[in-house]
Amino acid sequence: MASPAPIPAPSTGPAPHHPGGDPGGSGRLRARLTVPVLAYCGILMAVMQTVVVPLLPDLPRLTGASPAAVSWMVTAALLSGAVLTPVLGRAGDMYGKRRVLLLSFALMAAGSVVCALSSDIRVLIAARALQGAAVCVVPLSISILRDELPPHRRGSAVALMSSTVGIGAALGLPAAAVVVQYADWHVMFWVTAVLGGSGVALIRWAVPESPVRSPGRFDVTGALGLAAGLVCLLLAVSQGGQWGWGSAPVVSLVLGAVLVLGLWWRQQLRSPEPLVDLRLVSRPRVGLAHLAALLTGFAFYANSLVTAQLVQAPKATGYGLELSIVQTGLCLLPGGVVMLLLSPLSARISEARGPRVTLALGAAVIAAGYAVRVADSHALWMIMVGATVVATGTTLAYSALPSLILHAVPAAQTASANGVNVLMRTIGQATSSAAVAAVLVHHTSLVEGAPVPTLHGYLLAFAVAGAVALVACAVALTIPAGPAPDEPSTPSGPPAAAAAAVTAEGITASDTAAPGTPLDGGRPVRDGTRSAKDPAVGGA
Repeated sequence: MASPAPIPAPSTGPAPHHPGGDPGGSGRLRARLTVPVLAYCGILMAVMQTVVVPLLPDLPRLTGASPAAVSWMVTAALLSGAVLTPVLGRAGDMYGKRRVLLLSFALMAAGSVVCALSSDIRVLIAARALQGAAVCVVPLSISILRDELPPHRRGSAVALMSSTVGIGAALGLPAAAVVVQYADWHVMFWVTAVLGGSGVALIRWAVPESPVRSPGRFDVTGALGLAAGLVCLLLAVSQGGQWGWGSAPVVSLVLGAVLVLGLWWRQQLRSPEPLVDLRLVSRPRVGLAHLAALLTGFAFYANSLVTAQLVQAPKATGYGLELSIVQTGLCLLPGGVVMLLLSPLSARISEARGPRVTLALGAAVIAAGYAVRVADSHALWMIMVGATVVATGTTLAYSALPSLILHAVPAAQTASANGVNVLMRTIGQATSSAAVAAVLVHHTSLVEGAPVPTLHGYLLAFAVAGAVALVACAVALTIPAGPAPDEPSTPSGPPAAAAAAVTAEGITASDTAAPGTPLDGGRPVRDGTRSAKDPAVGGA
């Protein structure tokens, strides 16, 4: 792959340019609201993923569809989000992050409108697939923050943005449960449609378009190959418990995923402008961060998944609390509040000790939370304490992951690299769901004539998630430290020498120039639209 043109680092001087070019008080207000608006959009994305959960038990009756068909309301959003996140991340790097962010949010709002207007399960599944496009909001927003904010504000903003996933999930479940309990279920989708529309308007008003671009041609073949491989893989993982892990469909899907992704990997290595820069992924600083994301996603997801089932279990089990869906959501709410409050702390830890230490600490705290769950899962207050401790660790870990990526990849590839990192979290969550289901299915007992998971099954699921968190902690500690690729690794010299110096990551030291700095004979390269193959730039 040809190296991108030198891209300047964000300026620490005047406020970034916003749509409309208002230099007065309104422009300054927009600049101050960029971070809150992006965080708001991240929370809405997580709420969108969660709101359908309270509906699942009643959807077969409401739509006339089978429970298996209804489960695709969740699976469709999972698959489309996993496929589109790296694809839209790469598109954001190439064509503009704000532009792609607006597209993804518009698709989410459109999906909500379709869900609000229909009761046909086929239409609902297609609409949920549209909503899955919004998953790319977080990596795109993090990339915008890197490009637009000065370094002293960047860490806390990125930490907050990454935490919005947990905050939105914790807020969305009880809110959706209240709507479902007291209003027609279509109202919930009208609410998300209005919120999605407000997100589009706020992005247009307050979020600037990043000038940092990665030039080139979009890799359509790579996008189609990745989509086919991920669909096969995630279908097998998410439906394996229902179809049977040894069934012909699941085995065929696994073999198909291995074949397609193997061919895709080969194609990406040979492509001059790949969808995913696998040579970048193969570097320990990037590859280990992606592995840690997968393991952390696995460990985090078991918390809300298992807790919700445990507290809703019948009291006849001897351990269940028989809580309603609204009460269950309120049990998880403190975790969301903690994630919101602790995101600045996680940023300060990363600034003082480095993001890999924050990630390791977060994974260790997640493991400690599961230790609390294993020690006592009878008393409601202890269940809430354990779930909140896991949420605390998740805040630390999730805020550190994008910082690790930002410190390891060039500015022109942050959206695509963060998209792959979010994809790894998604795969981890899907694998966690399948693993928890497998554990609970093999540890059941009859309660009032119906099979119900035993307490031992829940405790085993907690233990597995805690063990995975410890592995994530170990992986985090092995991630090598080093300077950001946009920082020069050679002593500074005359301007001409500095512009030609090459860092260990293969990025020119001129990346650190302020926006608009004339390079290459006085011609600015702020928009990064010139390829490194351009003779004027110096060639790759």
